[in-house]
This record gives sequence, structure tokens and C-alpha cells, in this order.
Amino acid sequence: MLFSEMGLLPELVAAVEAKGYTEPSPIQARAIPAVLEGRDVLGGAQTGTGKTAAFSLPMLQILSKAEFNGQNKRPRALVLAPTRELAAQVHQSIVDYGQHVNMRSFVIFGGVGFQPQINAVRRGLDIIVATPGRLLDLCQRGDLQLSNIEILVLDEADRMLDMGFIHDIRKILQLIPEKRQNLFFSATYSKDVKKLADSMLHNPVEVEVAARNATADRVDQEAYIVSQKAKPQFLAEMIEQGAWTQVLVFSRTKHGANKLATYLDNQGIGAMAIHGNKSQSARERALASFKANKIRVLVATDIAARGLDIADLPHVVNYELPNIPEDYVHRIGRTGRAGKAGNAVSLVCDVEEGYLWDIEKTMKKEIPLFKIDDRGEKISVPRPATRSKLSRPAPGQQQRRGGGGGGRQGGGGGKGRPQGGRSGGGRPQGGGRSGGAASSSGSSQGAGPSADRARKRNR
Repeated sequence: MLFSEMGLLPELVAAVEAKGYTEPSPIQARAIPAVLEGRDVLGGAQTGTGKTAAFSLPMLQILSKAEFNGQNKRPRALVLAPTRELAAQVHQSIVDYGQHVNMRSFVIFGGVGFQPQINAVRRGLDIIVATPGRLLDLCQRGDLQLSNIEILVLDEADRMLDMGFIHDIRKILQLIPEKRQNLFFSATYSKDVKKLADSMLHNPVEVEVAARNATADRVDQEAYIVSQKAKPQFLAEMIEQGAWTQVLVFSRTKHGANKLATYLDNQGIGAMAIHGNKSQSARERALASFKANKIRVLVATDIAARGLDIADLPHVVNYELPNIPEDYVHRIGRTGRAGKAGNAVSLVCDVEEGYLWDIEKTMKKEIPLFKIDDRGEKISVPRPATRSKLSRPAPGQQQRRGGGGGGRQGGGGGKGRPQGGRSGGGRPQGGGRSGGAASSSGSSQGAGPSADRARKRNR
């Protein structure tokens, strides 16, 4: 099927084809007809599946039936997104797809001044793309009315709940008409996500292009047992030996992101950090440098990385595993997009092994686990028949969350394994030299003073 055969306006088809697309992706093929029919939609889709076009194109068509006439200035469609970056990305897509139809749209998020947003609202809008916090601020100040909303889109609803936006979302639902069309998209499907969806949707069409909580098929996943102390050197050697040119690295904390970016930069590997304590302009500069290949590594916290639009990203590294399994799905969803191959590597110290088990349980998939021995060789780590509860993270670490930009202001190559020294066993040496963390089989690897000290620090 072609876009031209889906009943879309010629103006919309022309805009899509101008971006190089003629055939809809699976989620577009299933969601667009349902939205055009006025049905509520529950979409389960990972990043990179084309879900933005899946709701933007039919939304633009529905709204174009009663074009903006300058009299009714209140918005008729609202798209909620968890972060500034994602909101800006979605808005740009709407602008691109709607360039030949008479629609007015604007993006609203925190971290910038109110006045330009207020001015845009006063001029009149058809579509608002916003983060929940700043949107509520404008409503509570009396600068924005949502009484004419006909279509509500929740994009990446799971992430909004993770960031604590549930109360803001419920307040927003009280400000918009009860009779409306709801489009609900989420990459993962927890109990909280299901509860919110059930409270909003009316007899929805379920559109699921991948198993819930699943990772992209084309992402090659592997994990390495590495002591926390050895991780910086291990990562640097992996990047250098693999000749990786573009790597998105996830850190659990803002401080950790800054520290790692500085370390890599000092090693001659261009790197910058992006997180919520950075200004919007600093985040944009870091992302622009990464996209332009001026730096090789972008170190990000989970929240700051949401919505980053990086085409053909070959490598994602979990420098620290997330304590929420669904975050892992979101992280590695940055690579292997739009049918392209990708590589995701996780560095796992002893106190993170419990996180790894939880991730595998959620995905219903085992991640290949390796360590680097004293000769620098990559060897597989056997899994125990019964995983010990003793390998789970310490209680004090369970609630550690990296992030930034949340709350009210939230606004390549090949398989990617190090290739540099196959003939000479030239694998990253960090884990072997400093001692790998205790393996899941219970055997102690890399015993020695440095390994013992590293383990004590991480307990």
C-alpha cells in the first residue's frame, strides 16, 4: 500500500513524499485509517517505527476539514510529550507534514520564557505540542484555554508516568472536553500505563507493531561484567578498538554524565554531556555537535535523552544499567531504528546484576553476557540455573534515578563489537586488569586488591 492509497489529502501525501517516504510503516498502515475513522487508538510502538506520522497525518487531515479562520483562536488538538526535545521533534514533524495545509501549531515547554508562548496562543493555534508542566502553568495563569480540544495525543505515555507527570496529566484531562478523540502511544506497558489508558480510551483500536516491553529486532545486545572502577577505561578502549564514531552513552546521574564525558575527552575521545542541569541552548549545542560528528560520544541521562532524533545511530552503551527495566527498552530503542541494524552494550558491575536479571525478565529475552579475561580475551559467562537473590542491587541503590528536564520543567557499524585487535586478542583490557565483578555463576573473577576495593565501593 502507498500513502497515496490511504485516503489522505494530496497535500499531505506530497509532504510525506517530499521527505522520501512513499509506503507507510506497519504502525502507520494500521493507525492512520483508525484515526481517520475517529476511533480512539492504543498504540504500542518503539522509537523509530514512524508513530509520529501515524498520528500527525490523520490529525492534520481531520483538522483541515474546518480550517483556521481567525475567529476561533483556541487550539483544537493537543499533543503531550515528556521532554522538551521530544516535543520540539514532534512539532517539527507536524510543521513538515502540514506545510501545504492551513494549520497553525506551536511547541510549548519549560526552560524558556513565557512571553513568546503567550504571544503564539493569543494569535491563535490549531495544534499545541507541549510538555505537561509548562502547559499547566499557562492554563493556571489564564493565558491558555483548552475547552475546544477535539484530539488529544499522549506520546510516550510510559515515560511521562516515569517522570511523575501523572498528576499534571490528570489535571489537564479536567481542562479539556470529555468528548474527544484520544490517541495513546507507549513503548512499554506497565500496570500504571494500562490504568491511565483504561481511564482515557473508549473502545480503542489496538495497534501493536512489536511485543509490549520488547526491544527492536535489529539491535544486537550484549553485556560485559566490569568492575565500576574499570568502566571508564573499558569504555574508552572499546570505543577506540572498535573505531566507533558515534556512541550514545547512558549514565544514571547528572554528575556521573559530566565526569564520564570529561574523562573520555581527556583520553582524546571527543565527548559532551547532556542532562537536565544543562541549559536548553547547551543541550542543543551538544546534540548538534554529536550529529555533525564533531564529537564521538554523547553522555546522557535517561530523561535528557528522550526524544533525541539521531538518524542511523550505530551504538548505545549502558554505562550503568537502569533500575527500571522499561528504561532499558527506551535506551536501546535509540539505535536499530527504521529497520537499520544497531548495537547495544551494557557494562555490568556486581551490584547491577539484579538489574540485568529484571531487564531480561521484562523482555523475556536473555542478553549474552561476557567478561574479558587476564589475557584480554572475550569469554562467555555461564548463567546459573537459579539466580541468587544475593546478586540483586543493594536497597540503597534501588531508587537511584538519573535524569534532568523532568518534573514541571521537563520539557556505524556492523555488530559494534571491538574489532581492533582480534588477531592479537586486543579486547578492552579494563575489566581484566582491574578485575571483573563477580560473575553470575558465583565464581570470583579478577580477584585482587583493586577488584576488592571496587566491589566494596559499590555495595
